[in-house]
Amino acid sequence: MLAIRLPEAIEARLNALAAETGRTKTTLAREAIAEYIDDLEDYYLAEARARRNRKTVPLEDVERELGL
Repeated sequence: MLAIRLPEAIEARLNALAAETGRTKTTLAREAIAEYIDDLEDYYLAEARARRNRKTVPLEDVERELGL
């Protein structure tokens, strides 16, 4: 079970799409989430891995190397 609050503009678009297509708002939301979640998983997992494996360099070292 999931309950979410949507901004009025999105709620209006969802209502209009549901009325136009004869689908429920729940069905449309479920389809949208299923379509988008793969991309979110890829992005967030890649971001987490990048943070874990990221070698940082102090700003002073970068400035010294660039002669700044």
